[in-house]
Amino acid sequence: MTKGGMESVEVFTSEGKGRGLKAQKEFLPGDVIFAEPAYAAVVFDSLTHVICHTCFKRQERLHRCGQCKFAYYCDRTCQRAAWLNHKNECSAIRKHGKAPTENIRLAARIMWKIEREGSGLAEGCLVSIDDLQNHVDSFDEEEKKELRADVESFLEFWPPQSQQFGMQYISHIFGVINCNGFTLSDQRGLQAVGVGIFPNLCQANHDCWPNCTVIFNNGNHEAVRSMFHTQMRIELRALSKISPGDELTVSYVDFLNVSEERRKQLKKQYYFDCACEHCKKQIKDNLMLAVKEGESKPSAETVKEVIQFSKDTLEKINKARMEGLYHEVVKLCRECLKKQEPVLGDTNIYLLRILSIASEVLSYLQMFEEAADYAKRMVDGYLKIYHPNNAQLGMAVMRAGVTHWHAGLIEAGHGLICKAYAILLITHGPSHPITKDLEVMRVQTEMELRMFQQNEFMYYKMREAALKNQKIQVMPEPSNETSPSLFHKKE
Repeated sequence: MTKGGMESVEVFTSEGKGRGLKAQKEFLPGDVIFAEPAYAAVVFDSLTHVICHTCFKRQERLHRCGQCKFAYYCDRTCQRAAWLNHKNECSAIRKHGKAPTENIRLAARIMWKIEREGSGLAEGCLVSIDDLQNHVDSFDEEEKKELRADVESFLEFWPPQSQQFGMQYISHIFGVINCNGFTLSDQRGLQAVGVGIFPNLCQANHDCWPNCTVIFNNGNHEAVRSMFHTQMRIELRALSKISPGDELTVSYVDFLNVSEERRKQLKKQYYFDCACEHCKKQIKDNLMLAVKEGESKPSAETVKEVIQFSKDTLEKINKARMEGLYHEVVKLCRECLKKQEPVLGDTNIYLLRILSIASEVLSYLQMFEEAADYAKRMVDGYLKIYHPNNAQLGMAVMRAGVTHWHAGLIEAGHGLICKAYAILLITHGPSHPITKDLEVMRVQTEMELRMFQQNEFMYYKMREAALKNQKIQVMPEPSNETSPSLFHKKE
């Protein structure tokens, strides 16, 4: 079964997993297997005025829709491209008096599209919206209560002159959003900014060690007059060599968790028991729970105490980060590392989590030397755990490279930036804004490294002057979440 640009994949019935996607030809790492525009997508409630509602880029100055005063766009091109999907929404918001929540807005956009085009196969889609999984039957009491509230709010917002849908069908759409909503990120890929439905992507099954990755691409603003200007889409990219007939898999959760935890998370959010090789054989669990080797191996009791201390500290850190108390975060990280270092191994996930937070927050506070030391240890641990072509690994290595550059450690900084570039070329592709940023950094650090090798004294003199009109970005304020997860789950 193939359709519009989807010739290289087919839908098949996967044993014990329901539908899945299979490759029809060979793919190599970095190949785009398919690109898919959103069936429907919305910006998160908290960001509606700072993110373009068409291409999901974060912009300084946005144009506001003059009629509903709710939607914002980069420019007229984005605004024109949005009109087909915004027209009904615009008039409903004005009649309703205010915009409803993101979940209601997304359901309404899906319904208006069904009203326009019918609920059968949309162009380029391998499955229809009606055929997507909703898992409503698996909802617990709390989820059912939320669903009822969503359906009520939807009916208040939905205009009487639009096509009317039955309660069961509306519940199906909310169920689809609940388990298939895909997280959309800003152009730097660092912040989750919205949620969309991509029917073809929904067919890809989960594997904790997948052969594909999904990247959100916001289109190309330099191509003002072309269709690519606002053509935001997801790209399914190969991470390793894929042969014809192989199942295409993606990971719904971050790998940096022991198999039991990943399975719990997948069961709770996506209602299935993961039976992938890594979960069945608990591959890498021993690394993630590693303890210090050597003469005096810590006792099981000590390890248990330190892990409990780490969990408690992570809760305190989250609270301090929410309140913007970054110096308090650093203090908590240092105390925790002091307890962890004699007991936990270099790849222990509790140690790696603290190292990651410490390096990010210290960079933000411009304490680059200490941050670089922690970032290096974090990357060394990640390299032993993650798949070599993992997007999160690439982003972490990039962050560590920039931190080393800021600390004046040009050789290590350049090495890390080159390593990150090699990973992101595969996971994001050469035209993604992040990869382009990284290419600029790679060229700049290569030039600086040559200068450093020729004359160290002159290099530091010039660096001092250059830092006054800095080219490489200052670190963004630490976010309160890890990098955006693949599928958006309503909390």
